[in-house]
Order: sequence, then structure tokens, then C-alpha cells
Amino acid sequence: MSNPPPLTSRRPYLVRAMHEWMTDNGQTPHLVIDAAIEGVVVPRQYIRDGKIVLNASYEATSGLMLKNDWIGFGARFGGVAFEIRVPIHAVMGIYARETGQGMIFSDDDSGPPSEPPPSDGPGKPTGTDEPPPKRPQLKVVK
Repeated sequence: MSNPPPLTSRRPYLVRAMHEWMTDNGQTPHLVIDAAIEGVVVPRQYIRDGKIVLNASYEATSGLMLKNDWIGFGARFGGVAFEIRVPIHAVMGIYARETGQGMIFSDDDSGPPSEPPPSDGPGKPTGTDEPPPKRPQLKVVK
């Protein structure tokens, strides 16, 4: 039996889903980018504390592409056109400007899920002395 192929990162799928949800609800998606990551191409004068927040709405961008490995679009900063290119692993989060609702990513979001911690035995979670929960039972009620 062969090993299954490694899982792809969840991050690009979640970014696209959140972007679509925000857009469909009339909100303005903003991306929080770690500007210190290699391959990030953004206007350096707008970086604050190693991060930059980018308006990723269709109205503010030109040619927006949300790919599995990178995000790219054209935008204007202070009236000057600039081509943005961001590796997907540099995206720290996405949120709606109007509500603040969104998603912050951890390093775990960039790859396959981690292994669950080992248990002390079948049906007993690690670190608990409580017995496993009893199975629910159904009764016929007339």
C-alpha cells in the first residue's frame, strides 16, 4: 500500500472563500501581509511594523488573482500604480473593513493538519482521569 499524497495548504482556499463571502455581502476585504517574507512585492513605504494591509476589493484592484501559491493585482498607492505580488504563505489574515470579521491564519494553516496527540488508550483522551462518555441510548416514546 502506498502513502497518500501530502495535503495541500488550506490557506488559499480559505482566503478565496472569505474574499467571496465578504464581496457577496457588500463588504471590503482587506489582506494582512507579513512584508518580511521573501517574494512579497509591495510598496515599502506603506509597511508598518513589518506588515502591510491591502484593500483586496475588486473596486480597489486591477486583475485580482487569488491563486494557490500567490496573490497578485494592480493597485494605486498615493495615485501611483503598483503591481502587488504576495506568496500565499505571507498572508496573515483577511478581514472585512466594515465589520472586522474575518480570519487570522497560524503557521499550521499553511500545510496539512498536524497529528492528533497520542491517547492513553482507546476511548480515553490524553490527560484525563474521567471514564469515556457512555453511548447515547434511544427510547421509543408513544
